[in-house]
Amino acid sequence: MAFRTSGMLKGLIRHRRIGVLEKLSLFVRSLPASDRAIAILLAAVFAVCSLAALVALERQVLVEVPARGGSITEGVVGNPRFVSPLLALTDADRDVTALTYAGLMGEGPNGLRPVLAESYTISEDGKTYTFVLRNNLKFTDGTPITADDVVFTVQKAQDPALKSPELANWANIRTEALDARTVRFTLPKAYAPFLEDATLGILPSHIWKKVPNEQFPFDVHMANPVGAGPFKVESLSKDKNGVVTGYHLVANNSYALGRPYLDEFTLKFYASTEELARAYKSGSVSSAYGIPATHARTAPYSRVFGVFFNEAQNPALGELAVRKALSIAIDRNTIVHTLLGGYATPVMGPVPPGSGIAEPAIPEGDRIALAKKTLTDAGWTFDEAAGVWKNAKAKLSLDSVIVTTSNVPELKTLAGQVEKDWEALGVPTSLEFDDPSTLVSGAIRPRKYSALYFGMVVGRNQDLFAFWDSSQKNDPGLNIAGYSNKNVDVLLDSARQETDPDKRRADLQKISDQIASDYPAAFTHSPQFVYALPASVEGVVLPQITSPADRFATVSEWHMRTQWVWPFFAGR
Repeated sequence: MAFRTSGMLKGLIRHRRIGVLEKLSLFVRSLPASDRAIAILLAAVFAVCSLAALVALERQVLVEVPARGGSITEGVVGNPRFVSPLLALTDADRDVTALTYAGLMGEGPNGLRPVLAESYTISEDGKTYTFVLRNNLKFTDGTPITADDVVFTVQKAQDPALKSPELANWANIRTEALDARTVRFTLPKAYAPFLEDATLGILPSHIWKKVPNEQFPFDVHMANPVGAGPFKVESLSKDKNGVVTGYHLVANNSYALGRPYLDEFTLKFYASTEELARAYKSGSVSSAYGIPATHARTAPYSRVFGVFFNEAQNPALGELAVRKALSIAIDRNTIVHTLLGGYATPVMGPVPPGSGIAEPAIPEGDRIALAKKTLTDAGWTFDEAAGVWKNAKAKLSLDSVIVTTSNVPELKTLAGQVEKDWEALGVPTSLEFDDPSTLVSGAIRPRKYSALYFGMVVGRNQDLFAFWDSSQKNDPGLNIAGYSNKNVDVLLDSARQETDPDKRRADLQKISDQIASDYPAAFTHSPQFVYALPASVEGVVLPQITSPADRFATVSEWHMRTQWVWPFFAGR
């Protein structure tokens, strides 16, 4: 159909200066009704097609990037007491510390990366590390961060009077500020995993330098930290007894890696996993770890669980045959596949799987029969009347073993399986449960247990020194089995210095084999880390987890919203 323009309209257009849109409007109105409807329809189709083409072109040019906004409310079992890089003991302590403090280095999506540091250099002999701080770093109270704060933090970690768990990592290391932004560490000998130690959160010296060691745990800033982490404390809540029950954190605008995309991060603390699970199910918290969940994310867990023996509290456990028999008797397959739902791997040695270290074989067949044979071959006999194993030559009786562990439901359940298996062996066994904080202060630190069911955080660098060197048998060392082997001590030291990955792996293999054959612990499993997080949270990259706080390694990049921008504006 051809459209006809009236002579009147042509004249109007000739004699008036009007815009294109107005011309089109006059043209359409001049058409007959039937033609006008067709013209409007064609115009609409043209507009839609043009818009679609424009959107398609934009999507080819623009990039999708995270947008700011959103919040997470997370539940954690336990209550924080020592929110400090130097004194954190429990997972609750470490969680708050990880969110509010930052170190020279930090874990990133592809391994370690500089955080407070702008750059670092390592000397050829591997003994000297020099770090340059970023410009304009600030603590969350607005105070500038300098090399002096780094020196203060390390020297405080080295102070034996403070009894920091970090003491072993920093012993005999000389620290000096070369200028306001440069700090140098001089090691007595090469230490391959040192960059991992440089993740230690930095304290503000202007706050802590006047606090005596004996007051450190009780200072107001222990519960209300001032750090340089991705988030800062907006408020905290306590119960009537003064126990911290929650933290409300907000994004730190001055964070070294850029302001986090999330605006808020709230932590709520619960007495037990059951309470946490109920809170998650009810929607009181949107995220948690270690509970059944629909939107769970998993990661390798650099942790080994086992029952650590303490012969100082039970002389019978000083016998190799006893420790070996108790280890063999444990039904690891039931622990892993039934009790842990398959989210773990059975182990017989001190190193988690996946590290390139060969694992000792799990005993097959009748475990109890094999365990009994182990005892009888070593001169032990079972006294049917007394119902206990005895060794006349050694003048020892295996009349009882008390297994101490946390009152966390999972550990209580696993300890129950150990009790069942040892009772089947003919070893009277009882269980003792403490809340996590009491377990640390009342049992672990003073070494008041005969058998401790606990997890050993091995770490990504597989540095076993703190757990198995004889110098670490007493608090604050982490050698909770009281293990002592001179050959292992030499190998541990060698592995720490060795920078060649193959040679270091060979040392670690020898260490693992020797410890496994000495049975200082009945290792049971290496778990997977299971983290319930809303599906709407993106940008989450979980590294190999050494402690649950590692889940926050990339928290500043987490986001719940996105936006389309020109590539020029895509940077943070």
